[in-house]
Amino acid sequence: MPAQILREIIPLTQSDCFTIFSRVKKNFDFPLHSHDEFELNFIMSAKNAKRIIGDHMSGITDLELVLVGPNLQHGWFTDKCKSGEIKEITIQFHRDLFDDKLLRRNQLSFIKSMFERSSRGILFSRETTQSIMPRLIELNQKHGFDSVLELMSILHDLSISRNMKTLSDASFTNTENFSYNSRRIERVMEHINQNFDKTVSLAEVAKLALMTEVAFSRFFKSRTGQTFIDMLNEIRLGHASRMLIETTNNITEIAYKCGFNNMSNFNRIFKKRKSCTPKEFRDTYAQSGVRTFI
Repeated sequence: MPAQILREIIPLTQSDCFTIFSRVKKNFDFPLHSHDEFELNFIMSAKNAKRIIGDHMSGITDLELVLVGPNLQHGWFTDKCKSGEIKEITIQFHRDLFDDKLLRRNQLSFIKSMFERSSRGILFSRETTQSIMPRLIELNQKHGFDSVLELMSILHDLSISRNMKTLSDASFTNTENFSYNSRRIERVMEHINQNFDKTVSLAEVAKLALMTEVAFSRFFKSRTGQTFIDMLNEIRLGHASRMLIETTNNITEIAYKCGFNNMSNFNRIFKKRKSCTPKEFRDTYAQSGVRTFI
C-alpha cells in the first residue's frame, strides 16, 4: 500500500500576506502533511518530541525553529515528550510574498538562498532561535503594514544567520530550482540524478566537468559543502527513503534499485545518515499519520 501525504488546506487567504498562530498544547496531534505555502515553526518545551521533515526524522530539544518550504511533507509528533505545556508559534506565508524578480536583486540574495534551501527544510541554531524568539512572540501584536515589515525583517535576519542546518536529502525533495552558481556542478548533479542507480565514478564526473579528479574534488567540495561520494550517497538515500515510504518493495530490492550493491554498506550508510535502520525508518513513517490507500 503506497503512502499518500495529507494535503493541508490552510486558512491563509489570497488577501493576506501571512497568517500566525500561537498555541499552548499538551501534545502534537496533526498527521504528517504538506501545503503550498512556506511555514516558519517555533516550538518550545517539547523536548524529546519527534520532528519529520521530508525524509529527515529526529528527536528535538526544548527549543527549536524550522523553516519548511512549499510542498515539503512535515510534522511534529509527541513521541517521548513528557511536557504538559508545549508552546508553538506557526507562521505561514505565500510563495509569492517575495516576487521572483525582487528575489534576484542583490540585497535579497541571502533570502533567495534560504528559500531555496527550505525546499529541504532548515533547522536554525539555538543561538539564532533565542535571539529571534521575542520578535516572533511580539509579531502577533503587530498589525497591517508594520506586521509585514517585521516578518520580512525576521526572514532577512534568519537568512544571514549562522549554522543553519539543511534537513532532508537532496533527491527526496524537488530541488530543481536550486542553484549552485556553477554550470559545471549543475551538469554533474544532473548526471548523478539520472544515473544514481548505476555505478558513478569520480573519474567520469571529473571528465564531465573538464577537470582533473583532484581539482574537481576540491571544486565540488567548495561549491556544495560535501565530497562527491557523500553527495552521491545522499542522493541515493533520498531515492531509497522515498521508495521505503511510497512502495511495498522489500528493503534489499530498494537498496539495489538505488545503486547500493552491498546490503551491509547500505544499512551502515543509512543508519549513519538518519540514525535509524531502513526498517525503523519505514515503520516510523507508517506510524506518523500518513494516509495509505490500496
